[in-house]
Amino acid sequence: MATRSSIGFAAAIGGLAGASLAAHRGVRPAAGAALVGAVTLGTSEAVARARQKEGEIPALWQRITVSAALAAPLGWVAVKATGAGPRAVGAATGAVVGAMGLRPQKVAMGPLVGAAVGQALSAGPAPAAVVASCTVLAYRTLSALLFRDQQLSLLAERVSAADLPFVVPRPARSRYVGTGYVQALAQELGAHYTADAPDTGILATLDALSGPGLDPEHVDPLVREFYEHTTRFALDIVPQWRLWVRPGYLLYRTVVARPLGQASIPMNQREAQRGIRSRIDTISGVDGTVSVRGWIRSFADDDEPIMVGIYTTYTRGDRGYVSVGFPVPEGSFTATLLPRSRPDRGLTLTSRVQDGQAGHYLTYVDTAADELTALAVPGFEEQLDVFVEDGALRAEHAFWLFGYPFLTLHYQVARKPDR
Repeated sequence: MATRSSIGFAAAIGGLAGASLAAHRGVRPAAGAALVGAVTLGTSEAVARARQKEGEIPALWQRITVSAALAAPLGWVAVKATGAGPRAVGAATGAVVGAMGLRPQKVAMGPLVGAAVGQALSAGPAPAAVVASCTVLAYRTLSALLFRDQQLSLLAERVSAADLPFVVPRPARSRYVGTGYVQALAQELGAHYTADAPDTGILATLDALSGPGLDPEHVDPLVREFYEHTTRFALDIVPQWRLWVRPGYLLYRTVVARPLGQASIPMNQREAQRGIRSRIDTISGVDGTVSVRGWIRSFADDDEPIMVGIYTTYTRGDRGYVSVGFPVPEGSFTATLLPRSRPDRGLTLTSRVQDGQAGHYLTYVDTAADELTALAVPGFEEQLDVFVEDGALRAEHAFWLFGYPFLTLHYQVARKPDR
Protein backbone atom coordinates (compact mmCIF):
# COMPACT_ATOMS: atom_id res chain seq x y z
CA MET A 1 0.00 0.00 0.00
CA ALA A 2 2.83 2.37 0.91
CA THR A 3 4.58 1.60 -2.39
CA ARG A 4 1.44 2.34 -4.40
CA SER A 5 0.91 5.63 -2.63
CA SER A 6 4.55 6.67 -3.18
CA ILE A 7 4.28 5.81 -6.88
CA GLY A 8 1.05 7.79 -7.14
CA PHE A 9 2.62 10.75 -5.36
CA ALA A 10 5.65 10.68 -7.65
CA ALA A 11 3.40 10.49 -10.71
CA ALA A 12 1.46 13.53 -9.49
CA ILE A 13 4.71 15.46 -9.05
CA GLY A 14 5.84 14.40 -12.51
CA GLY A 15 2.56 15.56 -14.02
CA LEU A 16 2.85 18.99 -12.40
CA ALA A 17 6.47 19.27 -13.47
CA GLY A 18 5.70 18.35 -17.08
CA ALA A 19 2.83 20.84 -17.27
CA SER A 20 4.99 23.59 -15.77
CA LEU A 21 7.93 22.96 -18.09
CA ALA A 22 5.73 23.12 -21.22
CA ALA A 23 3.20 25.74 -20.06
CA HIS A 24 4.78 28.46 -22.23
CA ARG A 25 3.93 26.44 -25.36
CA GLY A 26 0.18 26.33 -24.76
CA VAL A 27 -2.50 24.12 -23.22
CA ARG A 28 -2.20 21.04 -25.45
CA PRO A 29 1.62 20.75 -25.23
CA ALA A 30 1.37 21.27 -21.48
CA ALA A 31 -1.21 18.48 -21.15
CA GLY A 32 0.95 16.13 -23.20
CA ALA A 33 4.04 17.00 -21.14
CA ALA A 34 2.06 16.39 -17.95
CA LEU A 35 1.19 12.88 -19.11
CA VAL A 36 4.78 12.14 -20.06
CA GLY A 37 6.04 13.53 -16.74
CA ALA A 38 3.55 11.48 -14.71
CA VAL A 39 4.43 8.24 -16.49
CA THR A 40 8.18 8.90 -16.35
CA LEU A 41 8.40 9.84 -12.68
CA GLY A 42 5.88 7.20 -11.62
CA THR A 43 7.90 4.54 -13.45
CA SER A 44 11.20 5.69 -11.99
CA GLU A 45 9.64 5.61 -8.50
CA ALA A 46 8.44 2.04 -9.08
CA VAL A 47 11.92 1.00 -10.22
CA ALA A 48 13.56 2.72 -7.23
CA ARG A 49 11.15 1.05 -4.79
CA ALA A 50 11.68 -2.35 -6.39
CA ARG A 51 15.45 -2.02 -6.02
CA GLN A 52 15.27 -0.57 -2.51
CA LYS A 53 16.76 -2.91 0.09
CA GLU A 54 15.58 -3.34 3.65
CA GLY A 55 16.94 -0.61 5.89
CA GLU A 56 17.51 1.80 2.99
CA ILE A 57 15.79 5.00 1.93
CA PRO A 58 14.93 5.42 -1.79
CA ALA A 59 17.91 5.68 -4.15
CA LEU A 60 19.72 9.01 -4.37
CA TRP A 61 19.10 9.35 -8.11
CA GLN A 62 15.36 9.12 -7.54
CA ARG A 63 15.41 11.62 -4.68
CA ILE A 64 17.31 14.07 -6.89
CA THR A 65 14.85 13.52 -9.76
CA VAL A 66 11.82 14.12 -7.54
CA SER A 67 13.28 17.28 -6.00
CA ALA A 68 14.13 18.67 -9.45
CA ALA A 69 10.58 17.93 -10.59
CA LEU A 70 9.16 19.67 -7.51
CA ALA A 71 11.11 22.82 -8.36
CA ALA A 72 9.49 23.19 -11.79
CA PRO A 73 5.97 24.26 -10.69
CA LEU A 74 7.49 26.47 -7.99
CA GLY A 75 9.58 28.24 -10.64
CA TRP A 76 6.49 28.69 -12.81
CA VAL A 77 4.53 30.20 -9.91
CA ALA A 78 7.46 32.47 -8.96
CA VAL A 79 7.74 34.04 -12.40
CA LYS A 80 3.98 34.53 -12.64
CA ALA A 81 3.99 36.31 -9.29
CA THR A 82 7.15 38.40 -9.72
CA GLY A 83 8.11 38.43 -13.40
CA ALA A 84 11.70 37.61 -12.41
CA GLY A 85 14.23 36.68 -15.07
CA PRO A 86 16.32 33.49 -15.32
CA ARG A 87 19.23 34.85 -13.28
CA ALA A 88 17.00 35.90 -10.39
CA VAL A 89 15.01 32.65 -10.49
CA GLY A 90 18.21 30.59 -10.52
CA ALA A 91 19.81 32.52 -7.66
CA ALA A 92 16.63 32.43 -5.55
CA THR A 93 16.10 28.70 -6.17
CA GLY A 94 19.73 28.02 -5.32
CA ALA A 95 19.45 30.04 -2.12
CA VAL A 96 16.39 28.07 -1.01
CA VAL A 97 17.78 24.62 -1.79
CA GLY A 98 21.15 25.63 -0.34
CA ALA A 99 19.51 26.68 2.93
CA MET A 100 17.84 23.28 3.08
CA GLY A 101 21.29 21.69 2.80
CA LEU A 102 22.05 23.01 6.32
CA ARG A 103 25.85 22.95 6.20
CA PRO A 104 27.62 26.30 5.75
CA GLN A 105 29.29 25.05 2.55
CA LYS A 106 25.93 24.06 1.08
CA VAL A 107 24.27 27.30 2.18
CA ALA A 108 26.97 29.29 0.37
CA MET A 109 27.05 26.98 -2.66
CA GLY A 110 23.30 27.18 -3.37
CA PRO A 111 22.99 30.75 -4.72
CA LEU A 112 26.31 30.43 -6.59
CA VAL A 113 25.12 27.34 -8.46
CA GLY A 114 21.73 28.97 -9.05
CA ALA A 115 23.27 32.13 -10.42
CA ALA A 116 25.51 30.11 -12.75
CA VAL A 117 22.58 28.04 -14.05
CA GLY A 118 20.45 31.16 -14.49
CA GLN A 119 23.24 32.86 -16.43
CA ALA A 120 23.74 29.82 -18.67
CA LEU A 121 20.01 29.61 -19.45
CA SER A 122 19.40 33.35 -19.88
CA ALA A 123 20.40 33.48 -23.56
CA GLY A 124 17.16 31.80 -24.68
CA PRO A 125 15.80 32.82 -22.29
CA ALA A 126 14.66 29.54 -20.77
CA PRO A 127 11.32 29.41 -18.92
CA ALA A 128 11.50 29.91 -15.17
CA ALA A 129 10.30 26.34 -14.54
CA VAL A 130 13.26 25.01 -16.55
CA VAL A 131 15.70 27.27 -14.69
CA ALA A 132 14.40 26.23 -11.27
CA SER A 133 14.41 22.54 -12.14
CA CYS A 134 17.90 22.66 -13.65
CA THR A 135 19.20 24.59 -10.64
CA VAL A 136 18.01 21.93 -8.21
CA LEU A 137 19.33 19.15 -10.45
CA ALA A 138 22.77 20.78 -10.72
CA TYR A 139 22.97 21.69 -7.05
CA ARG A 140 21.95 18.28 -5.72
CA THR A 141 24.18 16.40 -8.14
CA LEU A 142 27.17 18.55 -7.18
CA SER A 143 26.34 18.17 -3.47
CA ALA A 144 26.19 14.39 -3.83
CA LEU A 145 29.67 14.41 -5.39
CA LEU A 146 31.22 16.74 -2.82
CA PHE A 147 29.49 15.61 0.39
CA ARG A 148 29.38 11.84 0.69
CA ASP A 149 28.05 11.40 4.24
CA GLN A 150 24.28 11.01 4.57
CA GLN A 151 22.05 13.62 6.14
CA LEU A 152 19.36 10.98 6.79
CA SER A 153 19.48 7.20 7.09
CA LEU A 154 16.62 4.74 7.47
CA LEU A 155 16.77 3.29 10.97
CA ALA A 156 13.63 1.13 11.09
CA GLU A 157 10.52 0.66 8.99
CA ARG A 158 7.10 -0.32 10.30
CA VAL A 159 8.19 -1.57 13.73
CA SER A 160 6.51 -1.33 17.13
CA ALA A 161 7.34 1.44 19.59
CA ALA A 162 8.90 -1.15 21.92
CA ASP A 163 11.60 -1.78 19.31
CA LEU A 164 12.70 1.88 19.44
CA PRO A 165 12.84 2.90 23.13
CA PHE A 166 14.90 5.98 22.23
CA VAL A 167 12.03 7.43 20.15
CA VAL A 168 9.10 9.36 21.65
CA PRO A 169 6.11 8.27 19.52
CA ARG A 170 3.84 11.23 20.20
CA PRO A 171 2.68 12.78 16.90
CA ALA A 172 0.60 15.88 16.31
CA ARG A 173 -2.88 15.11 14.97
CA SER A 174 -3.24 18.41 13.14
CA ARG A 175 -0.99 20.68 11.11
CA TYR A 176 -0.57 22.99 14.11
CA VAL A 177 1.11 21.83 17.32
CA GLY A 178 0.91 24.91 19.54
CA THR A 179 0.70 25.32 23.29
CA GLY A 180 -2.53 23.31 23.49
CA TYR A 181 -0.90 20.08 22.31
CA VAL A 182 -0.83 18.26 25.67
CA GLN A 183 -4.48 19.09 26.34
CA ALA A 184 -5.49 17.72 22.94
CA LEU A 185 -3.43 14.58 23.59
CA ALA A 186 -5.14 14.07 26.96
CA GLN A 187 -8.56 14.30 25.31
CA GLU A 188 -7.47 11.74 22.72
CA LEU A 189 -6.19 9.36 25.40
CA GLY A 190 -9.18 9.93 27.68
CA ALA A 191 -6.80 10.72 30.55
CA HIS A 192 -6.61 13.45 33.19
CA TYR A 193 -5.02 16.70 32.04
CA THR A 194 -3.38 19.26 34.33
CA ALA A 195 -2.49 22.63 32.84
CA ASP A 196 0.60 24.37 34.20
CA ALA A 197 1.05 21.70 36.84
CA PRO A 198 2.43 23.22 40.06
CA ASP A 199 5.81 22.20 41.47
CA THR A 200 6.50 19.78 38.63
CA GLY A 201 9.71 18.81 36.87
CA ILE A 202 10.57 17.72 33.37
CA LEU A 203 11.86 14.56 35.06
CA ALA A 204 10.13 12.66 37.86
CA THR A 205 13.49 11.92 39.48
CA LEU A 206 17.11 12.41 38.52
CA ASP A 207 17.79 8.91 39.84
CA ALA A 208 16.32 7.57 36.59
CA LEU A 209 19.49 8.79 34.83
CA SER A 210 21.89 6.88 37.04
CA GLY A 211 24.68 5.10 35.18
CA PRO A 212 28.45 4.78 34.69
CA GLY A 213 28.77 8.44 33.75
CA LEU A 214 26.44 9.89 36.37
CA ASP A 215 25.90 9.44 40.08
CA PRO A 216 22.81 11.57 40.91
CA GLU A 217 23.99 11.89 44.53
CA HIS A 218 26.97 13.95 43.33
CA VAL A 219 24.86 16.46 41.38
CA ASP A 220 24.48 19.92 42.92
CA PRO A 221 21.13 20.12 44.79
CA LEU A 222 20.14 23.22 42.81
CA VAL A 223 20.70 21.44 39.49
CA ARG A 224 18.71 18.47 40.74
CA GLU A 225 15.91 20.75 41.88
CA PHE A 226 15.73 22.34 38.44
CA TYR A 227 15.14 18.99 36.75
CA GLU A 228 12.74 17.62 39.35
CA HIS A 229 10.86 20.89 40.08
CA THR A 230 11.30 22.88 36.88
CA THR A 231 8.22 25.02 37.44
CA ARG A 232 9.87 26.64 40.47
CA PHE A 233 12.16 28.51 38.09
CA ALA A 234 11.83 31.28 35.50
CA LEU A 235 13.92 31.30 32.33
CA ASP A 236 15.53 33.97 30.19
CA ILE A 237 17.07 33.01 26.84
CA VAL A 238 19.89 34.77 25.02
CA PRO A 239 20.26 33.14 21.56
CA GLN A 240 23.63 33.21 19.80
CA TRP A 241 23.24 32.27 16.12
CA ARG A 242 26.18 31.80 13.77
CA LEU A 243 25.93 34.08 10.75
CA TRP A 244 26.04 31.28 8.16
CA VAL A 245 22.86 29.65 9.46
CA ARG A 246 20.73 32.79 9.79
CA PRO A 247 19.36 32.85 6.19
CA GLY A 248 18.35 29.20 6.33
CA TYR A 249 16.82 29.53 9.77
CA LEU A 250 14.87 32.63 8.77
CA LEU A 251 13.41 30.70 5.82
CA TYR A 252 12.64 27.67 8.03
CA ARG A 253 11.03 29.78 10.71
CA THR A 254 8.83 31.69 8.28
CA VAL A 255 7.75 28.72 6.17
CA VAL A 256 7.75 25.90 8.72
CA ALA A 257 8.15 26.74 12.41
CA ARG A 258 5.61 29.52 12.91
CA PRO A 259 2.84 27.93 10.80
CA LEU A 260 3.55 24.66 12.64
CA GLY A 261 3.59 26.18 16.12
CA GLN A 262 6.76 24.29 17.04
CA ALA A 263 10.54 24.85 17.30
CA SER A 264 10.48 28.61 16.75
CA ILE A 265 13.53 29.84 18.65
CA PRO A 266 14.09 33.63 19.01
CA MET A 267 16.25 35.12 16.27
CA ASN A 268 18.06 37.57 18.52
CA GLN A 269 18.27 38.97 22.04
CA ARG A 270 15.83 41.77 21.23
CA GLU A 271 13.14 39.25 20.36
CA ALA A 272 13.99 37.22 23.45
CA GLN A 273 13.22 40.31 25.52
CA ARG A 274 9.54 39.62 24.85
CA GLY A 275 9.99 37.27 27.78
CA ILE A 276 9.69 33.50 28.09
CA ARG A 277 6.78 31.71 29.68
CA SER A 278 7.77 28.24 30.89
CA ARG A 279 5.23 25.68 32.10
CA ILE A 280 4.69 21.94 32.29
CA ASP A 281 1.36 20.36 31.32
CA THR A 282 0.86 16.78 32.50
CA ILE A 283 -1.32 13.80 31.69
CA SER A 284 -2.02 11.21 34.38
CA GLY A 285 -4.10 8.06 34.74
CA VAL A 286 -6.75 7.18 37.28
CA ASP A 287 -4.04 6.31 39.83
CA GLY A 288 -2.62 9.82 39.59
CA THR A 289 0.70 8.69 38.12
CA VAL A 290 2.03 11.19 35.56
CA SER A 291 2.51 9.47 32.18
CA VAL A 292 3.21 12.52 29.99
CA ARG A 293 5.21 15.64 30.85
CA GLY A 294 5.02 18.37 28.25
CA TRP A 295 7.44 21.26 28.77
CA ILE A 296 5.97 24.22 26.91
CA ARG A 297 7.96 27.38 26.31
CA SER A 298 6.32 30.37 24.66
CA PHE A 299 6.69 34.12 24.39
CA ALA A 300 5.28 35.80 27.45
CA ASP A 301 3.56 38.66 25.60
CA ASP A 302 1.24 36.62 23.33
CA ASP A 303 1.92 32.93 24.16
CA GLU A 304 3.38 32.28 20.69
CA PRO A 305 4.94 28.78 20.85
CA ILE A 306 8.70 28.45 21.05
CA MET A 307 9.17 24.77 21.93
CA VAL A 308 6.72 22.00 22.83
CA GLY A 309 8.59 18.93 24.07
CA ILE A 310 7.48 15.66 25.66
CA TYR A 311 10.10 14.56 28.21
CA THR A 312 10.69 10.90 29.04
CA THR A 313 13.44 8.72 30.53
CA TYR A 314 14.37 5.12 29.89
CA THR A 315 17.12 2.68 30.85
CA ARG A 316 19.27 0.66 28.47
CA GLY A 317 21.48 -1.83 30.26
CA ASP A 318 22.95 0.08 33.19
CA ARG A 319 22.53 3.55 31.64
CA GLY A 320 19.68 6.02 31.92
CA TYR A 321 18.77 8.34 29.04
CA VAL A 322 16.58 11.38 28.47
CA SER A 323 14.42 11.34 25.33
CA VAL A 324 12.62 14.52 24.30
CA GLY A 325 9.96 14.24 21.61
CA PHE A 326 8.92 17.30 19.64
CA PRO A 327 5.56 16.50 17.99
CA VAL A 328 5.08 17.26 14.30
CA PRO A 329 2.13 16.30 12.07
CA GLU A 330 1.88 12.48 11.94
CA GLY A 331 5.25 12.09 13.61
CA SER A 332 7.87 13.43 15.97
CA PHE A 333 11.45 14.63 16.10
CA THR A 334 13.22 13.00 19.05
CA ALA A 335 16.42 14.02 20.79
CA THR A 336 17.85 11.22 22.93
CA LEU A 337 20.60 12.41 25.26
CA LEU A 338 23.15 10.64 27.45
CA PRO A 339 23.68 12.14 30.94
CA ARG A 340 27.15 12.84 32.28
CA SER A 341 28.50 14.44 35.44
CA ARG A 342 30.45 17.69 35.29
CA PRO A 343 33.47 18.36 37.52
CA ASP A 344 31.61 21.33 39.06
CA ARG A 345 28.71 19.01 40.09
CA GLY A 346 26.63 20.15 37.17
CA LEU A 347 24.92 17.88 34.64
CA THR A 348 25.55 17.40 30.92
CA LEU A 349 23.02 15.88 28.53
CA THR A 350 24.60 15.13 25.17
CA SER A 351 23.99 13.40 21.86
CA ARG A 352 27.67 13.73 20.89
CA VAL A 353 28.39 10.05 21.51
CA GLN A 354 28.21 6.91 19.39
CA ASP A 355 26.50 4.34 21.60
CA GLY A 356 23.54 3.26 19.45
CA GLN A 357 21.04 5.15 21.59
CA ALA A 358 21.84 8.85 21.88
CA GLY A 359 21.08 10.83 18.74
CA HIS A 360 18.28 12.47 16.78
CA TYR A 361 15.45 10.68 15.06
CA LEU A 362 12.66 11.76 12.73
CA THR A 363 9.74 9.36 13.05
CA TYR A 364 6.54 8.76 11.14
CA VAL A 365 3.85 7.31 13.40
CA ASP A 366 1.19 5.09 11.84
CA THR A 367 -1.35 5.23 14.64
CA ALA A 368 -3.83 2.96 12.86
CA ALA A 369 -1.30 0.12 12.63
CA ASP A 370 0.58 1.17 15.79
CA GLU A 371 3.87 1.16 13.87
CA LEU A 372 6.85 3.48 13.53
CA THR A 373 9.17 4.31 10.65
CA ALA A 374 12.24 6.14 11.88
CA LEU A 375 15.09 8.01 10.21
CA ALA A 376 18.34 8.80 11.99
CA VAL A 377 19.71 12.34 11.56
CA PRO A 378 23.44 11.75 12.13
CA GLY A 379 24.61 15.25 11.28
CA PHE A 380 22.62 16.95 14.04
CA GLU A 381 24.15 17.11 17.55
CA GLU A 382 23.39 18.95 20.74
CA GLN A 383 24.62 19.29 24.30
CA LEU A 384 22.93 20.85 27.33
CA ASP A 385 25.01 21.83 30.35
CA VAL A 386 23.27 22.89 33.56
CA PHE A 387 25.51 24.10 36.39
CA VAL A 388 25.82 26.51 39.29
CA GLU A 389 28.04 29.56 38.84
CA ASP A 390 28.57 32.10 41.62
CA GLY A 391 25.57 30.69 43.43
CA ALA A 392 23.27 31.12 40.40
CA LEU A 393 21.87 28.45 38.13
CA ARG A 394 23.05 28.60 34.50
CA ALA A 395 22.48 26.55 31.37
CA GLU A 396 24.24 26.44 28.00
CA HIS A 397 22.50 24.59 25.16
CA ALA A 398 24.74 24.16 22.10
CA PHE A 399 23.89 22.71 18.66
CA TRP A 400 26.04 21.46 15.77
CA LEU A 401 25.45 20.46 12.14
CA PHE A 402 28.06 18.08 10.75
CA GLY A 403 30.50 19.31 13.35
CA TYR A 404 29.85 23.01 12.74
CA PRO A 405 28.41 24.96 15.69
CA PHE A 406 25.38 26.97 14.61
CA LEU A 407 23.48 27.96 17.74
CA THR A 408 24.06 28.36 21.47
CA LEU A 409 21.22 29.18 23.82
CA HIS A 410 22.39 30.88 27.00
CA TYR A 411 19.82 30.37 29.77
CA GLN A 412 19.61 32.46 32.88
CA VAL A 413 17.60 30.52 35.43
CA ALA A 414 16.15 32.19 38.52
CA ARG A 415 13.83 31.00 41.22
CA LYS A 416 10.36 32.51 40.88
CA PRO A 417 9.52 35.24 43.43
CA ASP A 418 6.89 33.15 45.20
CA ARG A 419 9.63 30.67 46.05
